[in-house]
Amino acid sequence: MNPGGTCVLAAVVAVTALAAVVLGFEALLGLLLRLLAAPGVVVHELAHEAACRLVGVPVLEVKYFGLGDPPGYVRHGQPDRYRESFVISVAPFLVNTVVAFGCFVGLATIVAGVDGIGDAPRSTVAAAAVLGWLGLAIGTQAFPSTGDARTLWNRSRAEWRRSPSVLVGVPIVAVIYLANLLSRLWADVAYAAALFVAAAWTVGLG
Repeated sequence: MNPGGTCVLAAVVAVTALAAVVLGFEALLGLLLRLLAAPGVVVHELAHEAACRLVGVPVLEVKYFGLGDPPGYVRHGQPDRYRESFVISVAPFLVNTVVAFGCFVGLATIVAGVDGIGDAPRSTVAAAAVLGWLGLAIGTQAFPSTGDARTLWNRSRAEWRRSPSVLVGVPIVAVIYLANLLSRLWADVAYAAALFVAAAWTVGLG
């Protein structure tokens, strides 16, 4: 490593150590994980916003990413029809899945095209690292939130007598709640890993 790189690495280590002392290790780890997940949160909220505009529901306020709780949100008007609520709620799952899969396809293509990471140019290694990070960050944020599930559940309860077809959405509500519960057991990471496996299979890697 050249002297400039050594200085940068030393500075990063020093800043990290200082932050760990000031914030505490657990808080620092939470902050780093939140920052690493930022691309996924942004894509998730962009999907909600795009879905609102697609079905004609006015968007009132958007927060693409922040360090608070929740890290992002889209506030919108009340949809007139159940299917509009459905589209808005599940849009992040579809969009994040497609974008994450695309990132992983790019990563798998790079890996398939080199004999070994150690022999690859730094630019290639950097591109692979960025695509892997984006794929993981975006893939782990694919699951709709419990807030999305709550919205669908409330609409289902309010409208099922008038339109029994909305009951079709109830199993999806249950799946969303279950997925969020299992995220505590890294189900979101497992989902992103499954997307990478599918992408690797698609390009013939492995």
